[in-house]
Amino acid sequence: MSNLALYGGKPVRAARLSYGHQYIDRDDIQAVTEVLKSDFLTCGPKVSELETALCSLTGAAHCTAVSNGTAALHVACLAAGIGPGDEVITTPITFAASSNAILYCGGTPVFADVDSKTYTINPETIERCVTERTKAIIAVDFTGAPCDYNGIRAVCEKHRLLLIEDAAHSIGTAYRGTPVGSIADLTTFSFHPVKTITAGEGGAVLTNDDTLAKRVELFARHGITRDPALLQAQGNSNWYYEQQMLGYNYRMTDIQCALALSQLKKLDRFAARRKELVRRYDEAFKEIPEVIVQTEVEGSDTVRHLYILRLKLDRLNCGRKEFYDAMQAENIGVNVHYIPVYWFPYYQSLGYRKGLCSNAEAYYESSMTLPLFYGMTDEDQDDVIRAVKKLVEYFRN
Repeated sequence: MSNLALYGGKPVRAARLSYGHQYIDRDDIQAVTEVLKSDFLTCGPKVSELETALCSLTGAAHCTAVSNGTAALHVACLAAGIGPGDEVITTPITFAASSNAILYCGGTPVFADVDSKTYTINPETIERCVTERTKAIIAVDFTGAPCDYNGIRAVCEKHRLLLIEDAAHSIGTAYRGTPVGSIADLTTFSFHPVKTITAGEGGAVLTNDDTLAKRVELFARHGITRDPALLQAQGNSNWYYEQQMLGYNYRMTDIQCALALSQLKKLDRFAARRKELVRRYDEAFKEIPEVIVQTEVEGSDTVRHLYILRLKLDRLNCGRKEFYDAMQAENIGVNVHYIPVYWFPYYQSLGYRKGLCSNAEAYYESSMTLPLFYGMTDEDQDDVIRAVKKLVEYFRN
């Protein structure tokens, strides 16, 4: 039995492998360089080009590019009319921005439990959380896998709720033949470096609703408009504009948009490689009874952003932390996504308590994120698989 690197043995690889990493090529650099040499670094033509490209990709009628994924969630909640006294149901297994955006608007996050196999928000638990104060649902496509949108949409229609899809993980994914971006009333993207495509930072809000689109645009642009159809007073068309609400400066620069546009051209290639890596992981782990892989909802065509492995800790002589530390010592840069949001001290100060969502908490306590990114080689992935098998063999009951 191989001794673990954690206890003085030789690691499976000499150099550390990160759990995620951006892929930048010459085309990306050239695209950014051209903008840097142009007349517009921001508020220029690349912004509308990206918005048009995202509409083409997703089938959405409208898109507003914004500065990051959190800004996208914030303006989506503002456009949905979330305010004091409103409840919004979301998942605790997500980055905190999904629920923070509700708080930014004065609303109250309500956490519904996740499905124990897909790790996405469960329509049945959503239904149990609905009250007369519920105004919307923020469903999160965790790891890139879509939620059960048929089930969630049925809850929305029954209770007349708006559906916001946090698709920070899932660009390129489709649910029952419909691309992410045109499923929900409002959809948000993120272009952080570890996502499938990156702009360095950046995000977008997409919708098929004309009224919601106008509200998103206003909130993301200081609440200011030059659109003649929206102006409340007549003014000189060359310079006149109006602030019609209190908005924010959530603009995305042309520099970022140029990078995102270049990355979008590679999305099919990125998606195919990620799917291949997921298939290789699934094949490697299917015969190991000490671990569990994620199940996807029926009808999903997923471009996976994260690969989650759960440990059957009752079959191992270790805790999750020891397994995590041991993987790190093998130079495999594992991570954990995510700590249940309501466990954080700030949410505890708001009155939330542990024990709200049993499936989510059980998931968190046994989960680990393995490396997954376009630039991974087969050899890199083989190292990850060897490390998992080495640790399972060492810790097996």
